[in-house]
Amino acid sequence: MKAAFTKTASLFCLFKEALRGSEEDFTEVSINKAIFLLAIPMIVEMGMESIFAVVDIFFVSMLNDSNAVAAVGYTESVLSILYSLAMGLGMGATAIVARRVGEHDKVGASSAAVQALYLGFGVSFIISMIGMFFYKDILLLMGASHDVISSSSSYAFWMFTGNYTVTFLFLINAIFRGAGNAAIAMKALMLANILNIILDPIFIFGWGPIPAMGVEGAAIATNIGRGTGVLFQLYFLLNGRSIIKIGWNNLAIKSSIIFNVIKVSGGSILQFIIGSASWIFLMKLMSFFGEDAVAGYTIAIRVFIFTLLPSWGLANAGATLVGQNLGALRPDRAETSVWRAAYINAFVMAFVMILFLTIAPQIIGLFTNQPDVMKYGVQALRYVSLGYIFYGYGMVVVQGLNGAGDTYTPTILNIFGFWIFQIPFAYMAVNLLNWGPKGVFIAIVLAETFMAIAGIIIFRRGKWKTVKI
Repeated sequence: MKAAFTKTASLFCLFKEALRGSEEDFTEVSINKAIFLLAIPMIVEMGMESIFAVVDIFFVSMLNDSNAVAAVGYTESVLSILYSLAMGLGMGATAIVARRVGEHDKVGASSAAVQALYLGFGVSFIISMIGMFFYKDILLLMGASHDVISSSSSYAFWMFTGNYTVTFLFLINAIFRGAGNAAIAMKALMLANILNIILDPIFIFGWGPIPAMGVEGAAIATNIGRGTGVLFQLYFLLNGRSIIKIGWNNLAIKSSIIFNVIKVSGGSILQFIIGSASWIFLMKLMSFFGEDAVAGYTIAIRVFIFTLLPSWGLANAGATLVGQNLGALRPDRAETSVWRAAYINAFVMAFVMILFLTIAPQIIGLFTNQPDVMKYGVQALRYVSLGYIFYGYGMVVVQGLNGAGDTYTPTILNIFGFWIFQIPFAYMAVNLLNWGPKGVFIAIVLAETFMAIAGIIIFRRGKWKTVKI
């Protein structure tokens, strides 16, 4: 009994240490401790990001307006391209920063971080200019009806023009993760989320002097929350309280480092864009079945994100450990870290799968009481969750490849999985086999499962251990 109590107390202390954040040499501490200290704040961070994915749709769905929910779905499908760019840049930054930290080159890590931020600003500027002037045209191309455009397109305007907040939130947190400062990234998302949860109902439904803005208010609240999170991140980067430091000595634009970030990030950006383009195509297919189908699919996708993003926390922990251990010339330790994190992730996702299969109606019912919307949402939730065990294992392995700087192998996987298999299969299932929306859902689960299996086989071969960045 005493031994069990001591072990529990020790685990609790370790949990507090992970949330508090402390500088550790993750190439020297035990692998289990390294995974725990990195994964806990990363899981909480990704959990906070997943809350972003459901808070807006939760409050917007309370408007009982399928046009508003559909507008969120169409906009987020397009913004997935932006998320792909930000996450791709972030993955490249994580790999490079982690490698430099593993080599004990903190100056090089900080320089890489600054150059990545310059790239992020350039991407956001282009997206904001396009979105500001063409947001209605973009929604029309996605298949939105004129009713959606006239009543709810303002959501798209604010999300496109305010994309700087999500780009920098993703990118700076990726930099912190690469440095092993996962607790700072977690706290930034917690702050952003708290503000979003408070402001969302105020701006959507109105309160006191603030008028009810409907779906437009959700976008404004989200940008304010994320923007505050970015200011919190910059505080740590500028005041020297983290491994990564921004100062006058590293603000100059350095083309050689920028090109290295682009080279490593290029594969990550491509793999995310390939996946996002596939999601956009699937959303276009869903639009053939009407706004209720799009709304149900949108709610289900937000629920998926809610459960998948925490699993990305474990995957990101594996990527950080791969990068730092390769920098410290310990490739076998890097590989062991990935296999252990993948096993834990698959176990967690198996539990989530069982949950979705059994209580899908109750989960979707939290977001809508419209029968047709609920029907499509429940169907999507049950079909796609069938591949959750493979998703859990595969995402850690693929992130391990990215963490090593081998970002082009996952890109090839995505090309085959999404464009050569998923898109043609979904089109055939909907238009030739007449499976309806379930054809889209089956295409998702099959593609993700095949890609996970292929990723495991490739990772086991070990060529990623020799990548130089």
